[in-house]
Amino acid sequence: MNMQKISDHELVKMYQSGLDQALEELIKRHKRSIFTAIYLLVRDRSLAEDIFQEAFIKIINTLRSGNYNEEGKFSGWAVRVGRNLTIDYLRKMKRDTTITDSEGNDIFSYLVIAEEGTKEDKIIQYQTEEKIKELVKYLPEEQRQVVIMRHWGNMSFKEIGDATGVSVNTALGRMRYALNNLRKLMLEKGVQI
Repeated sequence: MNMQKISDHELVKMYQSGLDQALEELIKRHKRSIFTAIYLLVRDRSLAEDIFQEAFIKIINTLRSGNYNEEGKFSGWAVRVGRNLTIDYLRKMKRDTTITDSEGNDIFSYLVIAEEGTKEDKIIQYQTEEKIKELVKYLPEEQRQVVIMRHWGNMSFKEIGDATGVSVNTALGRMRYALNNLRKLMLEKGVQI
């Protein structure tokens, strides 16, 4: 049976009736978006992996118990489960999140610059990215999340909305405010791009 062509709704039903392969397909389809939503909040890979596993345990338990109701899409619900567990963890730890990993390294340092263009183009692109990364740190958390998810996570506004539990229009609005704030910060700090 080709699981890739089956809808999430059908996979949920198949898993609830005892077919474990259906759960494997759901995990394979949605692990990236769930993990990204968690990682962007905690900025620590091993912690994100722990919370991700906890999220899937909760998802599995909810599906097994029959408490999952098909109000929306499975993917949006699963991302919200991961995001809510992450927020609960952060509240419990009363931890102030920053854009660093557990060793204090900037998560943006892991980004790879595109291999196209001349050496000079790459240098200019790198310098521009570094300036923008510095400015993004000054944005309010909600705006910073949207910029990171959109620009560096390559997520659509629908995926961002699902990951953060807001509408597409709210995600778009946050991006608009973030861009306006970035422009103001560039003027304030005298950053030329």
